[in-house]
Amino acid sequence: MIRLAINSRLCKTVLALLGCFAPAIMQAQESFPVNGVAEPRSGHYALVHANIVKDGNTTLKDAAIIIKNGKVMQVGNNLSIPADALVIDLKGKYIYPSFIDVYSDYGVAVPQRQGTFSFNQPAQLTNNAKGAYGWNQALKPEVDAYRIFSADEQKAAALREQGFGTVLTHQKDGIARGTGTVVTLADKNDNLVMLKERASAHYSFNKGTSTQSYPGSLMGSIALLRQTYLDAQWYKSNPSAEGVNITLQSWNNNQSLPQFFEANDKWNAIRADRVGDEFGVQYVIKAGGNEYQRINEIAATKATFVLSLDYPQAMDVEDPNDARFVALSAMKHWELAPTNAAAFEKANIPFCFTTSDLRDVKTFMANLKKAIDYGLSESKALDALTKTPAQLLGVYDKVGSIENGKMANFIVTSGPVFADKSSILENWVLGTRYEVKDERTEVKGVYDLTINNGAKYSLEVKSPSAATIISGKDTIAAKLSYDGKIVKLNFAPTKKSKSSNRLSGVSNGTTWSGTGVDTAGKSFLWTATYKSEVTDKADSAKKKEALALGKVVFPFTGYGVEEMPKQENILIKNATVWTNEAQGKIEGADVLVKNGKIVQVGKGLNDGSARVIDGTGKHLTPGIIDEHSHIAAASINEGGQSVTSEVRIQDNIDPEDVDIYFQLSGGVTSSHILHGSANTIGGQTQLIKLRWGADDKGLMFAGSDPFIKFALGENVKRSSSSANNRYPDTRMGVQQVLQDAFQRAKEYEANLKKAEANNKKKGATPMVVRRDLELDALVEIMNKKRFITCHSYVQSEITAAMRVAEQFGFNVNTFTHILEGYKVADKMKAHGAAASTFSDWWMYKNEVVDAIPYNPTIMHKVGLNVAINSDDAEMARRLNQEAAKSMKYGGMSEEDAFKMVTLNPAKMLHIDNKVGSIKAGKDADLVLWSDNPMSIYAKAEKTIVDGTVFFDREKEAEVRNRIAAERNRLIQKMLNEKKSGAPVGPAAATMRKVNACSDHEHSHGLLIEQESTEF
Repeated sequence: MIRLAINSRLCKTVLALLGCFAPAIMQAQESFPVNGVAEPRSGHYALVHANIVKDGNTTLKDAAIIIKNGKVMQVGNNLSIPADALVIDLKGKYIYPSFIDVYSDYGVAVPQRQGTFSFNQPAQLTNNAKGAYGWNQALKPEVDAYRIFSADEQKAAALREQGFGTVLTHQKDGIARGTGTVVTLADKNDNLVMLKERASAHYSFNKGTSTQSYPGSLMGSIALLRQTYLDAQWYKSNPSAEGVNITLQSWNNNQSLPQFFEANDKWNAIRADRVGDEFGVQYVIKAGGNEYQRINEIAATKATFVLSLDYPQAMDVEDPNDARFVALSAMKHWELAPTNAAAFEKANIPFCFTTSDLRDVKTFMANLKKAIDYGLSESKALDALTKTPAQLLGVYDKVGSIENGKMANFIVTSGPVFADKSSILENWVLGTRYEVKDERTEVKGVYDLTINNGAKYSLEVKSPSAATIISGKDTIAAKLSYDGKIVKLNFAPTKKSKSSNRLSGVSNGTTWSGTGVDTAGKSFLWTATYKSEVTDKADSAKKKEALALGKVVFPFTGYGVEEMPKQENILIKNATVWTNEAQGKIEGADVLVKNGKIVQVGKGLNDGSARVIDGTGKHLTPGIIDEHSHIAAASINEGGQSVTSEVRIQDNIDPEDVDIYFQLSGGVTSSHILHGSANTIGGQTQLIKLRWGADDKGLMFAGSDPFIKFALGENVKRSSSSANNRYPDTRMGVQQVLQDAFQRAKEYEANLKKAEANNKKKGATPMVVRRDLELDALVEIMNKKRFITCHSYVQSEITAAMRVAEQFGFNVNTFTHILEGYKVADKMKAHGAAASTFSDWWMYKNEVVDAIPYNPTIMHKVGLNVAINSDDAEMARRLNQEAAKSMKYGGMSEEDAFKMVTLNPAKMLHIDNKVGSIKAGKDADLVLWSDNPMSIYAKAEKTIVDGTVFFDREKEAEVRNRIAAERNRLIQKMLNEKKSGAPVGPAAATMRKVNACSDHEHSHGLLIEQESTEF
């Protein structure tokens, strides 16, 4: 029950009459003219008898705080109160430092994107901003929030109601977003509320309102950031070739500020941190709310995080037809999202809070209290709102705690700020009092009600609109109306009387009094005096139930596990072993695996330390290797330019793509993840092992040679677009792009060597060459340190590409698709190229009208190294069957056919010394099949990667039962949420992206998740 003493109420009246404006000293020093009569007023107050929480470690009981001219003059016990100070009695109340939001756009308008993307409109290839800016429109480091800031009292009031007094605000637009400014939420002019003009620099992976075509992917955004760091370093040498570049100049000027990065996702947080690590920058990372799912990796960033408290709503899953399209991962996140802050605290990761992302800022405090219910400590919550952000922004000398000399930014609360029944009553900003909750309207409590005839009753008020009179065993309900001054009570008729008792009166703090009319129409006087808080017997008897929460699994999908599977010593006995070596197939053989390697192949093997798997009647093969795949990546194409060799698939690997698990079920152990085919020279590829549950680094195939994707033909020249303005537009242009790119790379390499030689000379003027990530990759190709896999169809283009390669002294390692390869197989053999193709795809576009199913066999007979690839997430589950088609069409032997998905792609990828066959010393990447792997009836029973069983069909039923049970538990929990009256949203189908060669920023292959494909 909240009650201020009489002198407090009188002070409120005085404050209301006098007002609390800017201090007289500040007014006198302002440079703005006075329109009318100046009204300098002193803001000198003494708030006494309060519990003052100076910071997270210090609380003073029955203390006072004296403020003057917007600053804290004294805080402590037994203070001498100045005679001219206005005294406010806060007995029983609490004072805390007001909160700080470090990720706001308060007072800074976000630009709106002009126009929408259309395939039939020309691409914007360069920055269209007028001025001496850099080439890319998504880079806006020159934007200073303090120059475009304008206080917004309506938004400020909403933030003050949640306890905030200070924010860091910036323009949330672009990849480089400029600087942020620290402002208070006082209702004063912009000059007076600004604490720090340039307080931070901001970045993201989102290009925002930029209409420029590049970047068009996550990996493109990362590449742009990396290149800009390099360009900015080069710009410091004042290169005459660049002239004035405001973008790079501003970028450099911003580097001394705290660097904030908006990641909004656990994997993006890790990606951002890696960019920072490369250039010696430690970002403060804006989180996305799912970091608890990979908290160890998050802790390894060593970053401070900004946490939003935007939790997903429960969904209405009452209709089972709706529920079956909601992924288990979505329901698990709904349940576990409130644990995110507690996970950060447990992992000792520093963090702050923000209201950013909230659908309604009014939910902030309720959501924060929910985080506390889910394990966050109150002390850490307070630090995250006060001291930590203030120190981060370099303003702890002004705000973040209640200390002498600091700004008078604090909140007054009815009780401990995070307690369930506590409310924020006032928020003082720069010494100005802002009422948040009028405690005069807080009427809950038990009152002694006295009627003028001496009759006494107990009056219980449980809400501002309902009350009850208790007389002996009888209770009478009443409607209550109270506006802080006038109180009205209308009691319902009883069994004895059909009339109502009506009372009306005024409030005098803890006492109400007035007149009433009884059921007989007689008037009487009444008085009600506050006695105690209401005790809700049901609530007092009810204890908070322990939270029953599901476990975090890896990956965070239906098929995730609580712990990663462990590497084992394994002995597979009595199987038909397809060695892919000179021994060929060995019937009734054993294979011993230790420490992730194949140790021995033979018969009659024994090892007491190994788990024995009976392979009788089964077939053991090397793991399938998919030479051309697009799974497990957040983006596939960077199509903004003709040459994008600077982008890297490794920068946006998605370890939680359920296709990893599905393909393990088809015997795939390694996949070569390629950039798409949108441009002549695409991005750098990434070879992975399908270690389901590992993070992106854990998926990467260690020690493998680097590759890059090239493309020819229709996809590159954009035949489907009627408004293509990106060169090339013809097949001739494709060849010219290749020649030009490598000529530039050749000259670039020469300049690098020249600079290196020059800089070794004593006394020589330093020579600085702009580091170019695009050309670096091409130089690696020319030096045979990076290798090409080239999207191709038409024989004339294949020949032309080989001629360009030979002109610059390298060869095309692999032609992929290569559906006209049978026409130029002899030329490819002479060039030294391999072929990765489809078994029987044709007639799906103009370029493949001459495709034939005999293509793989013909190329094989000519002597090419031929592989069968998927280029499709679904097909990869049956590559063994795709390989078997050449047995039918071309009469290929089953062993040669199977090598097209095992040993042959291993040779193409230069990893045949590690995988592709079953041989002592090679990696234990193995598949145990139920039948001959060339049979359509064969099923992968166990798929082993590095001696670890990542897929086990024997356990599949158990996995699906676990998924079904967890789904049912969470559905019931959501249904109970709905029954409780809590807000729920409509069931939303969970979508997942399935990548393809032609995907780009505006094209998403989306599949609806169903129960049978839980992710």
